[in-house]
Amino acid sequence: MPKDLQTLTSDMLACTLCQDLPLGPRPIFQLDQEARILIVGQAPGRITHAKGRPFDDPSGDRLRSWLAVDKPTFYTDPRVGIFPMGLCFPGTGSGGDLPPPKICATTWRSSVMQKLEQVELTLILGAYAIAWHLPDLKGKPVTEAVRQASEGNGHMFVLPHPSPRNNRWLKQNAWFEADVVPRIQENVRRILDVPSVL
Repeated sequence: MPKDLQTLTSDMLACTLCQDLPLGPRPIFQLDQEARILIVGQAPGRITHAKGRPFDDPSGDRLRSWLAVDKPTFYTDPRVGIFPMGLCFPGTGSGGDLPPPKICATTWRSSVMQKLEQVELTLILGAYAIAWHLPDLKGKPVTEAVRQASEGNGHMFVLPHPSPRNNRWLKQNAWFEADVVPRIQENVRRILDVPSVL
């Protein structure tokens, strides 16, 4: 018998498939049957693992500014969902955080996505999220992927990671915040029916 979303989220929260994670399993996501905006990232980072809440850092501040929503709306409105490709912090390698383990998406992603029937806007961050949600853009450089999805066709936008480490990219690609962010904000305002906080 197919599981409902509440059962799936309970199962995900209890998941211990990856016992070899350096900080142990701690699935972190934010999902509700009412989700209409879905934020898809790579996997929780070390800070997120410690806090137990996604995007509660400078990256999250920038992401919320791109969406033009305040922190309470971001975390308490059931219409805002956060569902990374990997649910737990995967550990750190020489080049930054390790990729999300494939078993995570293989085990959970299709079943959960089928239950999120009201999603109207999907915001995609990172190569693994792009590969799953927009396979035609798989392997494209981030600038090209962001540009090709800049109109939000299929109600999906690719975003650069909002980390302060991307300040240089954002400066070199000012078109993103000038042209694409307003389109995202327009969609968010329409869906949530909230005024801009900017």
